[in-house]
Formats: sequence, structure tokens, C-alpha cells
Amino acid sequence: MWASYERERLESRLADPMQGLLPVIRSFVRWARRPVQPAVRLWRRNLQLRVVAFTLLMSVGVVLLLGFVVIGQVQNGLLDAKEKAATNQATGGFSIAQDMADKGSQTQQSSGSGSAQGRVDSGTWLNSLVEQFASGGKGVYWIVALSPGRGDDPPFAGGSPGSVRGPRGSGSILPEESIPKSLSDAVQSHPGALKQYTMVKTDDGHKPRPALAVGKRLTDINGSTYQLYYLFPFDQEEKTLGLVKGTLATAGIFVVVLLGAIAWLVTRQVVTPVRMAAGIAERLAAGRLQERMQVTGEDDIARLGESFNKMAQNLQVKIQQLEELSRMQRRFVSDVSHELRTPLTTVRMAADVIHDARTDFDPVTARSAELLQNQLDRFESLLSDLLEISRFDAGAADLAAEPIDLRDVVRQVVDAAEPLAERKGTRVIVRGDTQPVIAEADARRVERVLRNLVVNAIEHGEGRDVVVRLATADGAVAVAVRDYGVGLKPGEATRVFNRFWRADPARARTTGGTGLGLSIAVEDARLHGGWLQAWGEPGGGSQFRMTLPRTAGDSLRGSPIPLEPDDSRRNRGLNSAGLSARPGVPVPRTGAPGAASGDAALRQAGARGPQLPSMPLVPKAPSRPPTADPAALPGSGARVVERRDNTREDDI
Repeated sequence: MWASYERERLESRLADPMQGLLPVIRSFVRWARRPVQPAVRLWRRNLQLRVVAFTLLMSVGVVLLLGFVVIGQVQNGLLDAKEKAATNQATGGFSIAQDMADKGSQTQQSSGSGSAQGRVDSGTWLNSLVEQFASGGKGVYWIVALSPGRGDDPPFAGGSPGSVRGPRGSGSILPEESIPKSLSDAVQSHPGALKQYTMVKTDDGHKPRPALAVGKRLTDINGSTYQLYYLFPFDQEEKTLGLVKGTLATAGIFVVVLLGAIAWLVTRQVVTPVRMAAGIAERLAAGRLQERMQVTGEDDIARLGESFNKMAQNLQVKIQQLEELSRMQRRFVSDVSHELRTPLTTVRMAADVIHDARTDFDPVTARSAELLQNQLDRFESLLSDLLEISRFDAGAADLAAEPIDLRDVVRQVVDAAEPLAERKGTRVIVRGDTQPVIAEADARRVERVLRNLVVNAIEHGEGRDVVVRLATADGAVAVAVRDYGVGLKPGEATRVFNRFWRADPARARTTGGTGLGLSIAVEDARLHGGWLQAWGEPGGGSQFRMTLPRTAGDSLRGSPIPLEPDDSRRNRGLNSAGLSARPGVPVPRTGAPGAASGDAALRQAGARGPQLPSMPLVPKAPSRPPTADPAALPGSGARVVERRDNTREDDI
């Protein structure tokens, strides 16, 4: 049956590939996050680092924004100046070219060379014009002349069909590739000068360079139309803009570094006193009440330091007063306990004589003698507990640790409580005693803790079974005492270890308890470096768990026994729904090996155990690595019982 259950679990895992990938993803996330954790921790803990980082980020943003604005303004200014200068120079050149054409035409007419054979060739004249204009603008601009018949376009109006008039350009410029088709078409149809940005291409192997082309349609010496273009490169403007960008970048870096240094110095003046105050506060919390801040100046930080020193002085005075008062109270309790022993011994001797002779008295006097004897026993127990409490308060309690088997201690406690269990009609069941449970502990103190737990369980178990469970794992040993009595109400688990506390003030103590047993028990557990914790639910009983380190002096990370038992209402509801209250622990099916554990096993062992109602089902929470109960640190003996999540922080 169990094999089939495991096979079905494996099949379901294979059917859902994401279920197998989730652990791998979590492991990868943890591995990737591990190198970043020190930096994140430093970022969270260092205020000065955060202030300087934010200042640098904001400074970089401001410098970048200012740089974009300045570069944009400089670029626009350079382009505007370039366009104006280029337009003026090109307009002057166009006027000169047209004047030269007009004068040449008049010269031809006045000399009588108006025939076709005597006319100057337009191509020759254009070559001369381009060379003449380009000679005065080397390195400043290029000259391009486009004649009729460019590409697939028809010849310009007035052109001679037999003349050869190809494109002309100065230097190494490629005329047709450098003048956009859209610009030449616009110039042909528009009488005025037009301009457009273009990329100048040359045949000397250089990359295309940006330039401003200004063109106009003109007439040559023979009256034929042609297009004349000035191309002004942006080489000088690019150098100027690059110089501005470099200057801004250098100034920006300097400003950012300077602002970061200023922010570091300013925050240092504020953070250093705060760090000093934090360090002194930690030393004050550690008990070094004489620590004070060094105060210099009269500013706000100085006033803060003075106020801090005054607060520390007042705290020191108050703490000293409280310590003195506490010492006086402990001394008073100790002195009273010791002083009461002498008259109590005398009263005990007289009471023993009276109690032994009670058969000779009348029934009323004999009953009074019995009551006197019982109350004297309780009085002696109370004095012993008060003396033990005073030792804990004074820090005088010592630990005689030696390797012991907790099974022997449990058997002694159960045997001693057997008469009380018989009177109550309760059975005490011991589980987990098949294997040795060895720990370095003080046998006397451990026995006192377990005696308190077992006696309380029998007294408040309302005649039902009491289960004592032992376990050991991962450097820890634990003993849990489970009863099925009235239980604990929400919030009572945090107060059950208080001195003289009762769950029900009207409830009588049939065993004559003093109200200090659990207080002494939690101090004994704390002396071992262990935990003593309580769990309970109304009408469902309670469970007290003592967890000790297997080796004296070791620290605890968890307990081998869950604080909330498997047969609680919540866990029974989860088990009935096929869910597991503890991550990673499968819920056995009915009839499978191991199915008799938990609630069913306890009901089989104790037939008189209560049939508790089922709790509402709670959705299963995602599993996480087990950790120690945060409320169960050494010195804390209680924990809030009602929890909404299903994770078990007290399991190993």
C-alpha cells in the first residue's frame, strides 16, 4: 500500500514538470542573490552611502539635462549662423555669375559675333566659371554646375541639342551624387535661390560629409539655362560642436564629483554623530551605563548630544535605583524565606505531635490537625520555591550537567505521579522510549521540570490519558507532555509561565500547588540553554514541550518534536483533506504503514481520549526551510497558540 502511494506521488510529480522545476529555480535564485546580499546589506545600513548615491544620481541627471539643452542651443546657433553666411555668400556669387553672363553676351553682340560659329561655347564658359569661383573658396565651399540633359530629364529650355554640357564640380566632388534630385527639380521650377541639407560625396575615398547646398537657376553667356550650386561643408561647425561637447562633459564630470564630495562631507557631519549615538546606545543597552557622547559646539547636533547625555544620565540613575530596589526585594524574599524556616520548624514539630495524636481527639479537632499538616506541607513547598526563585533572580543558580538518559528521568517522574494518576483515573503513556535519549543536563532540574509538567497534565486532564513523548535529532532532545483536558484559551500560552498565574482563578488546586512551578521550570530550561513552550486549544487539551541541547553550551536551532501535536483540530482537518501540516512530510493514506501515527494512534492508546470536532480546512502554505521558533528563544517560555499559516517553525 505504501509502495503504491509513493508510486502515485512520483507519477503526479512527473505529470507536472513545473513541480520538479520549482526547487531548481529557487536554488538558482538563491545562488544568484548570494553575491548581491553584502551590497544590499551595506546599502540598507549605510545612510551616508545612500545620500551620496542619490546626490550623484540627481547630479548626473541635472548635468545631462543641462548638457542636452546647451548642446541643442549651440547646435541651433551654429546652423543659423551657417545658413545666413552661406545664403549671403551664395547670393553674391549668383549675382556675379549672372553679371558675367550678361556682360559676355553683350560683348559678343557688340563685336558682331552673333553667328553660331562665332559664339563662345557654353561648356567652356561654365568650366571657366566653376574654376574661377572655386579658386576663391578652397576648403570653404564647393561649386557645382548642372547643365541640361541630366540623367533621364529632358534638356533645359533653350539648350542647344548638339552641345555637350555635362555636370561640373570643383575639387573631387561628385556633382550628381551630391545634389539631391528633389533640390534640382525645385531649383529648375523656382526662379529664386533654394537651400537644402545634403551629404557631399567625393572620389578621394573620404566618407560622405554633411553640407548645406544653395542653388539657383541662371542663364549662361549664350542665354541657355543652367543650375549653379554652392555646397558649404559643416567641418568647422562639427569641430566647434565637438569642442563644446568635450568641455561640457569635462565640466559635468567635475561638477558631479564635486557635488558627490560635498554631499559626502555634509552627510558625514550629520551621520557621524548619529553613528556615535547608535554605538553609545548599544553600549548602554549592553549595561555600560557610564558611556556618554562628546559634545562640541552649540548647533542642533550639539543639542542632540546634550539631550542624549541627559537621557543616558537619567536612565543610569533610574536603572541604578531599580537595581537597588530589586536587590532589596530579592534580599527581602531571601531573608524572609530563611527567617521563616526557624519558626516553621518549630511549628512543624508541634504539628507532627498533634497529627500523630489525632486519634485521641474528637473528629473536629482531628480534622483540624490534618488540615494543619497539609497546609504546613504547602507552606514548606512555597518557601522552597521562593528560595529557588530568589537564587534565579540573584544569578546564583548553578548547573551540574552530566550525561543522562532522559528515559530514566521520565520513568521516575511517571512512577512518582502514579498515585495521583490513579486517583484521577488517568493513564500516563510514554512514547519514544525505545531508543536512548542522551543529553548533558542536570538530572535534578530536569526531573523537577518534568514533574511539574506531568502533575499539571494529570491535574487538568479531566481523567483522560496523558502522553509523554521523547525524541532526539540534530543536536537537540525534547520531551513533550500532552493532555486532553480543558486546554488553553488564545493568549494564555504567553502567560502560563508567569508567577502565581492561574488559567481560572476560581479553580481549586487539589495537589496544593504554589503557582511557582512553571516559573521555576522555565528558569531551569533557560539555565540549560533550552526552551520550555506551551500550546493549547480550548477543549482540546494542551502540550508542553521542553527542548534541550544534546551537548551543554550548544545553541538550539529547532526541536525534534513539533509544538502543535499531530492530533490537534487543525492538523486533523489537514490530514482529512490530504494535506500535510509539515512541509515535506507526506500524509499516509488509510491502511498504509504509518497511518496509525498521530491522532489515530493516540485514540488507540488512550480509548478515553476525547473525540474532538474537526477544524475548517486551511490551504496548504508553501514550504520553507525550518527555523527555530522566534518566540522560543532562551528565556522565553511561551508562544502565541493560534496561527493562521500552516508552516511549522518549531520542527527540525
